[in-house]
Order: sequence, then C-alpha cells, then structure tokens
Amino acid sequence: MKKVKFIYNPFSGENLILSELDKVISIHQEFGYQVVPFRIEKGITIDEALNDIDESFYYILVAGGDGTVDSLVNAMKERNINIPLGILPVGTANDFARFLGLPQDIATCVRQILSSKPKGVDIGKINNKYFVNVASTGLFTDVSQKTDLNLKNTIGKLAYYLKGLEQLPNFRKLKVNIKSKEVEYDGYMYLLLVFNGQTAGSFNLATSADVMDGYLDVIMFKAITIIDLIPLFIKVLRGEHLDSPNVLYFKTDNLIIESPEDIVTDIDGERGPDFPLNIQCIKNGIEVLGIK
Repeated sequence: MKKVKFIYNPFSGENLILSELDKVISIHQEFGYQVVPFRIEKGITIDEALNDIDESFYYILVAGGDGTVDSLVNAMKERNINIPLGILPVGTANDFARFLGLPQDIATCVRQILSSKPKGVDIGKINNKYFVNVASTGLFTDVSQKTDLNLKNTIGKLAYYLKGLEQLPNFRKLKVNIKSKEVEYDGYMYLLLVFNGQTAGSFNLATSADVMDGYLDVIMFKAITIIDLIPLFIKVLRGEHLDSPNVLYFKTDNLIIESPEDIVTDIDGERGPDFPLNIQCIKNGIEVLGIK
C-alpha cells in the first residue's frame, strides 16, 4: 500500500480541516492509500514533517493557505524532495489553489487529486527563497505579516482589509529600479507584484497569468495623483488595469529589483528577503495533483 504524507494546519482559516480529517483518511483508504498525518503546531517547523519521506510515499497532501503551501515547497526544495504535491485549500488566502482549479469542498478536492495525474507547474524564486503565488513590495505589502493570527482566523480576509486601512496615513510614492531583458524602469511606484498565480487577496490582478508558461507576470502600480487613483481602482475591479498607462505590466522569467526605500517584501503572506531582489521563474518547478 502506497503512503501519503498528510500535513495539515489546524489553525488555517476557520479550523475547517479539523472536522474533515476522517473524510480525508477514509477517501484515501478507498483508493488504496495509507495516510501518514503530521500536525503543524507552534514550535514545530514544517520541515520536520519531511523527516520520514522516502520512496514509499506517492505524494504529499497539504491542508492550509498560501503561506502553508509556500513553507512546504521551500522545505521540499531545500531537501531536494521531488514527489507530487496535493493541496486542500482551507486557509484564509487560497489564491494559488483557486488558480489551479482546486475545489473548496474537501471531499471533492481529495477525489479530484486522487483521480488525477501530476502536472508540472511553475514556481517563483526570489533570491534564495521560493514562492508559489505572488511576491510583492511597496505599500501595504506587510499587511499580512502584521495581521494578528487569531483575528485572521476569526474574520478571514476582512482582517487584511482592516489592517490595510490602518496604513493609509503612510501612503507615499516609493523609488524603485527594475531591470529585465524585456523592460527597464527607474522611477516611482506605489505597489509592485510579481505573480506566478493570478490573484492576491481575491483581487484578480494577473488576468493573463499561466502557471505553465515559464514566465512570471509583473504588475507595478505607478505613483500617480490621488485623483487618478480612483479611475485606476475601477479598472482593477473590471480587470482592465493591465492596459492602463499608470500600470507597468510585462511577463519575464528573470528580473532584478532595487530600491533605497525602507520597505519590506512579502512572499505569499510571509516576510521576504531584503533588496536587491533577483526574481526568477522556475519552469515546472513542482508537480501538482488535482489540476484538470
């Protein structure tokens, strides 16, 4: 009987996975798999979940949001573990899983995973760390990092929006330098996002993203007047912002970002590295199950 390592975060979202554990195990047994569970908790790193991984494991199943998936992918890469990954989207932010077409219903998602064949998908690399959905810098990029975990689990995405409102007094233009073989930009911006996925905080920003094309989608919101921000925001809601002259948009597989500003970077909701940033697309960087 092949084994499945099941890594779950009991604190993700609204603790949804806790009421679904038996369902996850019973469906796997129905398909002829033995589930080996690992519970993420304070003081234990996700890396420890991989200590017993060997050739007897068919795949790794992770239940959590983008941050949990990101941490697991980094741990797998560090240990050179290349077996397929399955994702149960039960976190506050499930942007990457939603982009891959994975259903939120746990039983449906498990069956879709077990009935599929692994497909190679791209991942991003920022300096020496990997990301699955989005890397960002500029205004509001540390909102997720500063949002209280208990608040996040209690009221979900609303917690991010409330924390974002707190940072409005810090609204200012930021100096940035971007270099790639496609584009060079030296000027001011408000926000810069580098997408492997398509959405951030449920906003569909990288509308042309393709997780299997070998490219990252770069979207930079230029520093403009407050008056011009309102029509730009309307374009964002309509999905028409990529053609705006106030947005720099391009696809690339490698870029360098520098900034003298005292701003942080964010990788799938967690603190990222300091500048300068060397960001690459790793084509077929991981294999994922459940993609239709």
